[in-house]
Amino acid sequence: MNHKLEHSHEPDDIAARITERTKHSYLSDFVYGAIDGTVTTFAVVSSVAGAGLDYGIVVVLGLANLLGDGFSMAASNYLGTRTDQQLREKARAMEKRHIDAEPEGEREEIRQIFAQKGFEGEDLERAVEIITAREERWIDTMLVDELGIPLDGPNPFRAALTTFVAFNVVGMLPLLAFIFGLFVPITDANMYAASTAVTGVAFFLVGTAKSWFVDQRWFWSGFETLFIGGIAALLAYGVGIMLRGIVPG
Repeated sequence: MNHKLEHSHEPDDIAARITERTKHSYLSDFVYGAIDGTVTTFAVVSSVAGAGLDYGIVVVLGLANLLGDGFSMAASNYLGTRTDQQLREKARAMEKRHIDAEPEGEREEIRQIFAQKGFEGEDLERAVEIITAREERWIDTMLVDELGIPLDGPNPFRAALTTFVAFNVVGMLPLLAFIFGLFVPITDANMYAASTAVTGVAFFLVGTAKSWFVDQRWFWSGFETLFIGGIAALLAYGVGIMLRGIVPG
């Protein structure tokens, strides 16, 4: 039975794939930023609608939210990714220091790691000899097999930039109807209805994009995101209704 596989298993293709530098996908950063940008911006729209405030406030608060929260999310993503990078560098320096100070103890760690993988006897000793013959390979093995730390990670700046762009581009969608309404006469109800429809489509499409890198059917992923985003909107709308009359219109 023939199945189309994700990559070739020819010897030359395997060698090229194993030796090339890890290519990190930033799709998860895009989906993360897009979902949060859309949810928080539409929450602003819904809370203003629930409070019965002037819809010009939506544009002001929405744009302020996009820039402020978008930068905050990007900065958090940058710092989190950079922290992982620094932890990797610290662990590498630690393992090098241990190898220099206690090489036999570190060899024993390699021996026990490969014994747990099923190596024994001469094969085990040969594996230990090969791994410890090069310090870089020795340290790499300790990072992955002892500490569970990946050898490489995403670029912090690219991860942050992807999050910021997604937050602002997709998060702008709920505001489009209200920005359009500043120039063309549209009733408040129609602006909110248009914003709701566009936001619902955005939620669903972002959810389907998420299914590209998780094991989930695209329509379930789309409806899941739509459902979660809808709850956020309802909560914000409910808060707006409760505050109606407290905040001047």
